[in-house]
Amino acid sequence: MKKDSHHQTVSTILNGFDQYISDFNQITREIPKNFMERDWKSLQENHKRRLRLYKDHLAYIVAQCRELLGERIAEDRVWKSMKSDYLETIKGRNDKELAATFFNSVFRKTFPGNRIDENMMFVEAPFPELPEQTDPKLYRTYPAGPSLPLFFRSMLEDFTFGNRYLRKEEDIQLLTREVEKVVLSRYRISEETTTQVLRNVFYRNKAAYLIGRIFLGNKWMPFIIPFVNNQQGVFADTLIFDPNIMSGIFSYTRSYFMAPVEIPSQTVAFLNAVIPHKKPYELYNAIGFNKHGKTSFYRDFIRHLRESQDEFILAPGIRGMVMTVFTLPSYNIVFKLIKDHFDPPKNMTRQQVREKYKLVGLHDRVGRMADTHEFENFKLPLDRIHPELMSELNKSVNSLLRIEGDTLIIRHLYIERRLTPLNLFLETCSLKLARLVVNDYAQAILQMAQANIFPGDMMTKNFGVTRQNRVIFYDYDEIEFLDSMNFRSKPKPETYEQIYASEPWYEIGEKDVFPEDFKRFMIGRADVRDFFIQSNPQLFDPGYWKEIQNRLEKGEFLHAFPYPNRMRFRPDEQI
Repeated sequence: MKKDSHHQTVSTILNGFDQYISDFNQITREIPKNFMERDWKSLQENHKRRLRLYKDHLAYIVAQCRELLGERIAEDRVWKSMKSDYLETIKGRNDKELAATFFNSVFRKTFPGNRIDENMMFVEAPFPELPEQTDPKLYRTYPAGPSLPLFFRSMLEDFTFGNRYLRKEEDIQLLTREVEKVVLSRYRISEETTTQVLRNVFYRNKAAYLIGRIFLGNKWMPFIIPFVNNQQGVFADTLIFDPNIMSGIFSYTRSYFMAPVEIPSQTVAFLNAVIPHKKPYELYNAIGFNKHGKTSFYRDFIRHLRESQDEFILAPGIRGMVMTVFTLPSYNIVFKLIKDHFDPPKNMTRQQVREKYKLVGLHDRVGRMADTHEFENFKLPLDRIHPELMSELNKSVNSLLRIEGDTLIIRHLYIERRLTPLNLFLETCSLKLARLVVNDYAQAILQMAQANIFPGDMMTKNFGVTRQNRVIFYDYDEIEFLDSMNFRSKPKPETYEQIYASEPWYEIGEKDVFPEDFKRFMIGRADVRDFFIQSNPQLFDPGYWKEIQNRLEKGEFLHAFPYPNRMRFRPDEQI
């Protein structure tokens, strides 16, 4: 391979990354305008455009690299040399960790066989995962002052929402009152008290979020202030100090934030200090760099493999008809493989299932659908796989398996956060907790419906429970857009033959849904079943589902608040 061609390939990869970042930032910069103008349709379209960017840019660069490399595309020494030159080129960049991930993506799509090889790609992180210290330029700093109202007034002026700001003085009073109630009831402001607020505003759906922390009582106390924009204007919706709710705002069940992040590692480091039990890969996902989040996850996973000894086993719960699911007990992730053959009555193809997962990846998950990462040629040590799991893999997904020496290679899989299946949770929890989670199960279904998602198979085995007892949907093979479904009331039988017919005597279309039938299968636990039905009558009413469809048809963009309505300063305020 000629040296100039070598350098040209390295330059092509880096130029492709630069163009991706440029387009990523350009789309992101459009979001504040979408928010201020309440242009929710454009905001949603920009979110989807940004999600597609990486794959589109990658495909273009891979095609160029194949042409440049020609017959030398599979030569190890060529890629080793290019990796070394590329590393030297990017090491001074602010986004070098993302640039290294882009090189990995190009290598994996270009080099025959989709190999994972540390000699030719960055399997181990070439740079420290996060900077040791955050750059003060990242945030605005507010020193201790004699007056909370003055502090909030100064902050709101710095993070201006222009003439759309609706109730500044009222918001200052509400924010001050919340700090007095939650913080100053336990701690006293001193000369050391200081507040840091990220300069970047984080946008998602109809809300904009300020993220900061205050040093008080010899420790940092993180907070989030969401702002919303209704027909009248912009206003502060609440002030959040609860770490569990803050964690939920950055959850894997929600769409990625749109924030103009200049130095990703610096922003992740600050967020990691604010929400410490979130891993870096989760935070990279949350700010929209999900491809690097995937890389960071893989590094975390292989590090955990080195430090643990337990075996991979089949995941607890009812075995699925479409997916084979397994887990490593010491790691909070499940691995999902599409079966070679589906059990009746499933009659879809593997590609159709992959399309369903792709649909969820591009859609607003409204805090109710688990995010996934897709992997190809995923390697696992054979001696860590339990014999029962290995037997099941051979039976159900044999076409996806390959063994090389002491390694099992899985051609295609998804990873998701491990949750407790709702059906198993209900078998052992208290009656009080059962009532809480079955109502949240109903809320999950209805919130997905408001985002134009119909789960299809709504049995409890397809939902999981988080550590905060929140119910999340995770089985996507039968998911559909809500506006494509036909919700019907069941016809009343009029003749003897109709009354005693063993099968429906009326015609049923492919997209027909009879909500009253949900009562028969949604909750199996006897002591909460009647409670569930009585508490959530709208679930079983075709008219309610049609009403949601009508609102969607009118172009309404329904906002799912990532915190309880009771926390809002103005709970009845519509947005």
